[in-house]
Amino acid sequence: MNAPKVKQTAKAEFKRVTSWQLEYLDPMLVTICLALLSLGLVMVASASVSVAERNFSNPFYYFQRQLVFVIIGLVAAAVVYRIRLVQWEKSGVALLGFALFLLVLVLIPGIGKTINGSTRWISLGVISLQVSEVVKLFLLIYVAGYLVRHGEAVRTSFLGFIKPMIMVGLAGLLLLLEPDFGSTVVIMGTVLAMMFLGGVRFIQFALFMIMFGTSALMLIIFSPYRMERLTSFMNPWADPFDTGFQLTQSLIAIGTGGWWGTGLGGSVQKLFYLPESHTDFLFAVLSEELGFMGVFFVILMYTLLFFRTFKIGLQAEKSGNRFAAYTAYGIGVWLALQAVINMGVNMGLLPTKGLTLPLMSYGGSSLVVSCMAIGLLLRIHCECGEFTKQAVGRGSRRQSRAATAGGAA
Repeated sequence: MNAPKVKQTAKAEFKRVTSWQLEYLDPMLVTICLALLSLGLVMVASASVSVAERNFSNPFYYFQRQLVFVIIGLVAAAVVYRIRLVQWEKSGVALLGFALFLLVLVLIPGIGKTINGSTRWISLGVISLQVSEVVKLFLLIYVAGYLVRHGEAVRTSFLGFIKPMIMVGLAGLLLLLEPDFGSTVVIMGTVLAMMFLGGVRFIQFALFMIMFGTSALMLIIFSPYRMERLTSFMNPWADPFDTGFQLTQSLIAIGTGGWWGTGLGGSVQKLFYLPESHTDFLFAVLSEELGFMGVFFVILMYTLLFFRTFKIGLQAEKSGNRFAAYTAYGIGVWLALQAVINMGVNMGLLPTKGLTLPLMSYGGSSLVVSCMAIGLLLRIHCECGEFTKQAVGRGSRRQSRAATAGGAA
């Protein structure tokens, strides 16, 4: 007899919760991300038109695929936004295990897909999954949960600090076997920043930084291809037609842009001169076509994104949700660090790393996982933001008044 009423009540509650979640979306964060996604779509279309025409007889091949990835990413962000933070916190250890499983799986011959000498992808039919992108998000969630569960140990003992670093180091080792040195640097940098914000003692932090820096230097020295990248980065003009070719073409593109650029679609370097112009070196094409003003806009968007994530993290910390705070800080550091490295590589300030520009470069795995991270940030804002607390307070007062009126009746 009461089943229809229960069903109607549940349906009404679902609509109420959905309306509440949409009402308290962070408008600034949404605007920044939509701006980066939209500009990224335009630049992917522009940068890839020639190579797509040559390889697939369809000048918009990469643009069409990127548009599909954007739609999938937005759907994934919406799904993540609907999941309560407590569920992510409880799943941290399982997500770590799944991340390590993927890192092992991609190294198995016949499963991992090798492109340009690196085995970083698992083929899923029409698309390929870049394992390192998923690992970045899952490791970040695990470390945030660990800092909540063992925060006192992290702050007071070396063992509490080193335990999660062993797991992160294992993931880094598996990444280096692919090899993917760039993702290893981003993950280690993000985790160390989270540990520092979590209150680890400075001496422990400094010692680990020295150890990590020394290990990275040794890997470069004893790896011929990494050493070649370093030397070509130091002086790309010494061999502009071989080891320094990509960087010199990128620098030519950036230098050609001037203040206002050559105009959208006007890049010359994308015409088979600059390799990976729609992926790792999209920023160089953007610099050539949109000039200094386009570069300034992109840097401004990433700067605002970084500070907005930290503002959300501070709100979460004030609300008492430390897991949400550490997660927000981690996402901010991760996206900002990867953006800085990508732009630094394009401008010749850093050695080539093979990292995409978050939310902009062509690539399904990077784009979808970045959107998922944004969805998680929006959920943090929804649960821990100032507006949410005000809404909950108003809702409680309304329920209290309704209950009082019902009792009086």
